Amino acid sequence: MSGAEFVAGIGFRPGVEAASIVAAVRKALGDREFRCLATVDRRAEEPGLLAAAAELGVPVVAFPAEELSAVEVPNPAARTTAAIGTPSVAEAAALCASAGGHLVVPKRVIGGVTVAVARCGVR
Repeated sequence: MSGAEFVAGIGFRPGVEAASIVAAVRKALGDREFRCLATVDRRAEEPGLLAAAAELGVPVVAFPAEELSAVEVPNPAARTTAAIGTPSVAEAAALCASAGGHLVVPKRVIGGVTVAVARCGVR
């Protein structure tokens, strides 16, 4: 991963367009550089996600729903628990990928894509 100090956690429905992910991430992060797009493993091979990651020049990092569900988040959602098996995708994935970091942008829904940003922990 790069030396950037932020990670973007994202949640989305299957079939999302790359442009929607790119726009949401850019809006949430502003001009900050970031290390990766983090999400739940069952969405890691979505064509829109892979195309967005390629356009943004970052890797996709994925976590199992079981791992995400163990992360304490400020904005859990019962609907996400029912659909994915974890109360959070964006916030929990950002925190998992941040290696002990903390949220700097809690989840926001932008154009149908949920985005959260975490600052990475000290390594």
